[in-house]
Amino acid sequence: MMSLQDKLYNWITIKVVTDERPHDTAASDTRKMFEQLLADEHGIVEPSFTTDEEMYYISVEVDKETKTYRFPRELIEVMLKQICDEPEKYVNYPDS
Repeated sequence: MMSLQDKLYNWITIKVVTDERPHDTAASDTRKMFEQLLADEHGIVEPSFTTDEEMYYISVEVDKETKTYRFPRELIEVMLKQICDEPEKYVNYPDS
């Protein structure tokens, strides 16, 4: 079972991709899945995030307490970098 931190890591990683590739249906579906998991399992409806030169900071409210998680940009942006470096491997197939 994934921890809250794992789910937030996966969510922000795929959110970065969908922000750059809004028509990527696979990425969009994956982001929605993680948002649903966060809502269903942790009651988190709208995680917010900020970023600086080194980190992503995600703030969520859990049990009426705000918690902040941080992840290195390099770790979060690796998937987007792979997609940009080899776009032929990440073709978007539209819904039929």
